[in-house]
Amino acid sequence: MGGTNPYIEKAEFTPAKQKYTITFMPEGKVVEVDPENVPYGRTGLPGSLLDIALGADLDVDHACGGVCACSTCHVIVREGLESCNEATDDELDMLDDARGVELESRLSCQCVPNGTKNLIVEIPTWNRNLVKEDD
Repeated sequence: MGGTNPYIEKAEFTPAKQKYTITFMPEGKVVEVDPENVPYGRTGLPGSLLDIALGADLDVDHACGGVCACSTCHVIVREGLESCNEATDDELDMLDDARGVELESRLSCQCVPNGTKNLIVEIPTWNRNLVKEDD
């Protein structure tokens, strides 16, 4: 899945230019992000937390395919939020529908770190897709 949502304001972001790490909680999985390998797929903005999580085989629910049309990819950026792009009004509107919203909440499909800080990101229990289908 993937693509763009023509009904929302386009998010502005600065892609990372240097390597950095994201620790995804509660698993504690540390992912080194190399900007030369971004994007990993077509889900979410290029270099978004969703793109990086999926590229690292971490399951984050994303019912809309990462186009800011739902709130299922809600995460909480515990450290390093200041290095991420600003949330658009459309993202904030979607977050209004998310469970357990905090000041550091973001939609992982829209949150793009610029690489100047390492991040700690919590994937809430209800947003972890633990179901896998056999190939």
